[in-house]
Amino acid sequence: MLHQAILWLVDTIGAFGYTGIFLLMAMESSVLPVPSELVMPPAGYLVQQGRMDMTLVILAGTLGSWVGAYANYFAARFLGRPLLLRYGKYIGLSEQHFSRVEHFFRQHGEISTFIGRLLPVIRHLISLPAGLACMSHLRFSLYTLVGSALWVSILAWIGYFIGENQDLIVQYSHQAVVDVIAFSAVLAAGYIWLHKRRAARQ
Repeated sequence: MLHQAILWLVDTIGAFGYTGIFLLMAMESSVLPVPSELVMPPAGYLVQQGRMDMTLVILAGTLGSWVGAYANYFAARFLGRPLLLRYGKYIGLSEQHFSRVEHFFRQHGEISTFIGRLLPVIRHLISLPAGLACMSHLRFSLYTLVGSALWVSILAWIGYFIGENQDLIVQYSHQAVVDVIAFSAVLAAGYIWLHKRRAARQ
């Protein structure tokens, strides 16, 4: 089943090129179940075969991720926020909850968005609280692009070096997830330490 899915993605990306990567990664960054771990490695394999260019592959994947994330951000900021503020009390969400979310993203929005783009499941959802908190468009876009570019690059290079061996692609993609989670934990711990140290000086 997985083997067939990877072959289908290789054929699809080969047929639609960079547009296919862009659209699949936009879907992956919204709420549609298209795992990036199955999109970018086949694209990297096509680079190895000389059928695509790595820089353009990473660019297409990164921009697709940004567009999908921005769609969620936009929906949460301009559609979800008014609805939740109006009807949130019926499901236990008050204006105080929104105030806490806004305060958190004012202080920690950059690191939350960057790390969120690297983590499974969270990468699909981090745009929603950022939108609800009305995080700056510029800050949201910048850290989404940086985080997405890092993750997309890792997966594309896995596909490039491993080639068409589906079992190894899955193995190394899973390992990349574990490594990125560990990196994110260290980064978050370092950020918390610096934040507490800075607060203690004030």
